[in-house]
This record gives sequence, structure tokens and C-alpha cells, in this order.
Amino acid sequence: QVQLVESGGGLVQPGGSLRVSCAASGSIFGLYAMGWYRQAPGKQRELVAIITSGSNTKYADSVKGRFTISRDNAKNTVYLQMNSLKPEDTAVYYCNAPEWYDGSWHASSYWGQGTQVTVSS
Repeated sequence: QVQLVESGGGLVQPGGSLRVSCAASGSIFGLYAMGWYRQAPGKQRELVAIITSGSNTKYADSVKGRFTISRDNAKNTVYLQMNSLKPEDTAVYYCNAPEWYDGSWHASSYWGQGTQVTVSS
């Protein structure tokens, strides 16, 4: 079983930067793909970025060129560096260990508690 704990959220002005982190339990962290999802008020949870065990990455079109996902397997941690933030990036950001099947990524049942990111002047 994987336990995930997010941190690093906060309030930032438009155009600013923020890095959120997700610490995972388990000695086989390096074998998992890891992902960041977000959920804004009144909206469905959406995929933001994924990094595979081989460090290949995938991003939502809305964050390409602004967000960077990375991982440190020695620390069992995955990061999301967010630059050029916009008000529409405001959401609760969740960490997940997604699974690949049927030709696409699917969120697993392993979720953290989330961390709030608010972009506002």
C-alpha cells in the first residue's frame, strides 16, 4: 500500500512560481509512475502531469511549458514546479500513483490529502 503526503501549496500572485512536493511511503517508490492532479471548485479532478518510473513525462496542454514534474527516488518524493502561474491554476493539487491500461493513464486509489494552491493578486 502506498501513502502519499503533499506539501508546499500556498497563495501566489499571477506570474509567480510555486513548488509542491509529494512524499510517498514504500520501498518500491521507484517502480511506480507518479502523477499530479488538481481539482478546482465546482470542477472535476483533472490530470496535470505524470512522470513514469523511467522519468518520461506527460503534461496537460494547459500547463505545458509552465509546469515541470520531477522525482527523487532516493527521497521517495515527486515534485511539481509551477511557473508563470495563472488564476485558473487555482485548485487543490493531489498526488497519485496512476496506472497504465487500456491505452491510457488512470488514477489509482492511492491519493494524498491534497494541497491548496491559490493564484490571486
